[in-house]
Amino acid sequence: MSERMRYLGKASNDELARKMMKVVWVLSVVVLGLVVAMRRIKLPLPEGVDLTFLPAVNAGLNTGVALLLVGGLVAVLKGRITLHRILMSVAVLFSVAFLLCYVAYHITTGETTFGGEGWIKTVYYVILVTHVVLAAVSFPFILMTLVFAATNQFGKHKRLSRRIYPIWLYVAVTGPIVYLMLKPYYA
Repeated sequence: MSERMRYLGKASNDELARKMMKVVWVLSVVVLGLVVAMRRIKLPLPEGVDLTFLPAVNAGLNTGVALLLVGGLVAVLKGRITLHRILMSVAVLFSVAFLLCYVAYHITTGETTFGGEGWIKTVYYVILVTHVVLAAVSFPFILMTLVFAATNQFGKHKRLSRRIYPIWLYVAVTGPIVYLMLKPYYA
C-alpha cells in the first residue's frame, strides 16, 4: 500500500475538527487584534537592547517559508506524504516565529517610511498592501487547512489548500521583497 493510500485510509475526526475550528477563529481574531494594536502600542526597550536586526530575520523566515511551501507541494505531488507533513509543519513553525518577531519589532520600534519616488513608490505600495491584506485574510484559512489535515479530512484539506496555497506563497515571497525595497530606509 502506498504512503498516500495509508493516509487517505484514515478515519476522519469531525468532532475534533469542529472544536479546532472554534480555536482557529478565536486565534485569528486575537492575532489580527494584536497586529492592529501593535501600531498603537510602543513598549520601550531596556538599555542596550536593539531589535533592529529583526526585519532581516523576518525576511529570512519568509524566504524559508516560501522554500518550504514549494518543497511541500513537490513532496505531496510525488506522493511523499510524510515529507509533505514535515515540510508544511516547519513552514508553520517558521510562520509563527515570523509573527512573534514581527510583533516584537513593531511594538518596540518606530515605523519606517518608504522613501522612493515615482513608479517605484507605486510598485512598493501595491506589493505592500496586497501582502498585508492577503496575509490577514489567509491566516484563518491556513489554520483551517492544518485542521483538515490533522483530523484526516483530506478532501477538504485538498480543496482548501488549492485555493490558499498560492496566496500563502505570494505572502511568503512578497515579504522579503517588501523588506529589500524598504531596507535602504531603515534607521
